[in-house]
Amino acid sequence: MRFSYAARQGVSGNGWNIITWDCEAGRCKSQHVEGHFSDVDRESWRSECDSGPVRISLTKRGNDVTRLRTYVGGTWRAAAGATDLGTASAPEAARYLLSLARAATSGARERAIFAATLADSVILGPDLLRIARDTGVPRRTRRTAVFWLGQAAEQAATQGLDDLVAADTMDREIREAAVFALSQRPREEGVPALIRIAHTHRDPEVRRKAIFWLGQSDDSRALALFEELLTRP
Repeated sequence: MRFSYAARQGVSGNGWNIITWDCEAGRCKSQHVEGHFSDVDRESWRSECDSGPVRISLTKRGNDVTRLRTYVGGTWRAAAGATDLGTASAPEAARYLLSLARAATSGARERAIFAATLADSVILGPDLLRIARDTGVPRRTRRTAVFWLGQAAEQAATQGLDDLVAADTMDREIREAAVFALSQRPREEGVPALIRIAHTHRDPEVRRKAIFWLGQSDDSRALALFEELLTRP
């Protein structure tokens, strides 16, 4: 099955194996490369660089989605047996993709989350938090949700990540993923949260992770914390 939807501002791709986002004035902060796509199984025509749409290819066995591929730009190749559902609204597409993150075969879950983050006019923070907190979802998928929550543009993402670190129900791996995601937030949001975790979190490994990422921040507030820790009696 195939369908398309509008890409959010700053997303572009070559219609084949490269997707970029956070692009402005010809420069992009982030890039995703699907290097394993071969000319043999390529189902999309290549282009130089398009700002959309996002195009999704799903392979199903029965009711289970076993493969998901994401393209931006370009056009579909003709394929026998492929059902093209046409263009969906971006919010509708994002909702469907996040439902796959809970239900699809492993591998398609994480790809579905990434594809949802490319959708235009959608605020994903609350949905990503629900996935991250859901202990019935595989850990790898929950960690993917935490990562993209940290990349989200909404300021509310920082509070959500901070809540994940503090929650008693979260295991250490998810908490550490949330600490990393906080380190990827804008400095004025992420650094104060990491300092608070380094000061007060009860798990020494989580505190250590916060201190490590503060050390990568090149922020004067982090230096002040290190001085305080090193001179503490």
